Amino acid sequence: MTLRLEQLRYFVASAEEGQLTRAARKLHLAQPALSQAISQLESELGIELLRRHARGVTLTPAGEAFLTKARVALEAASDAIHAAQSMARAQDGTLEIGFVGPPPTLNAPELFAVFADVHSDAEIAFRGLPFPSGPTAAWLETVDVAFCHPPAPAAGIRIQTVRAEPRVLLVPHGHPLAQRGEMAVEEVLGESFISYHPDVQPQWAAFHSLDDHRGGPPPRMTKDHVRTPTDMLAIMASPRAVTALPACDAAIIVRALPMVAIPLSDARPAPLSLVWREDNRNPLLDALVGLARSLADASSADGRAGAA
Repeated sequence: MTLRLEQLRYFVASAEEGQLTRAARKLHLAQPALSQAISQLESELGIELLRRHARGVTLTPAGEAFLTKARVALEAASDAIHAAQSMARAQDGTLEIGFVGPPPTLNAPELFAVFADVHSDAEIAFRGLPFPSGPTAAWLETVDVAFCHPPAPAAGIRIQTVRAEPRVLLVPHGHPLAQRGEMAVEEVLGESFISYHPDVQPQWAAFHSLDDHRGGPPPRMTKDHVRTPTDMLAIMASPRAVTALPACDAAIIVRALPMVAIPLSDARPAPLSLVWREDNRNPLLDALVGLARSLADASSADGRAGAA
């Protein structure tokens, strides 16, 4: 008997969602097709994995044991594919850089200009990413490295801060706060913030609604959820909600949309960082991270010298 990765992926999604309809939607499948695939897997294994009932599905004892093994198999396959892809890019002299929001060449021009100059034979490809969702390692599968506000830390994930960027509150021109020149975090915690899709990593989403400064109730949020920068821009163009962003991101957005960026005088800064999987074998990645570390160290030394 030969199991296919597709079968394992269908089973894991169904088990995690607890309902075939939701799992089918997540997998972009028709529900009958998913149900048939699960039944075929059970038939091939000769055991019942999921018990169907009116509210959805639950794991049988055999299904619980199989779920653990299925997850391990899918993770191993994903790691193998990612390693092969990174080695192929290294062989071709290509570095795939993901980003969330404005392109890195706008937010960190000094890093990428120096890197391109030193590695003039390398091909640098930039890929826009959705907001971080699921395990960070899986989110990074299609790129060598991402430039962004850091996603959730995890085993096997490395982060190198490029610089700390002030946070600002981004509001539409028609918003009552639009005339303010500067605000304290406490003054804006009661505003309605943009809501992120449940699939987006909660820790990453919470940073944009200033939850790291809250000690009380959760923020008021929009009813519609965003999972990509494009989704966020669509909501930001209306006067319904605000969001907190790195100042460099906001500076680019206000040039394209009728928005106002209000400095938050006491907000913790946003660390713009390189994030990558430590199993990546692309030597160009090592070179980029080393350069970022050198520039960050030089900037820190200049700051200490200026303070002295």
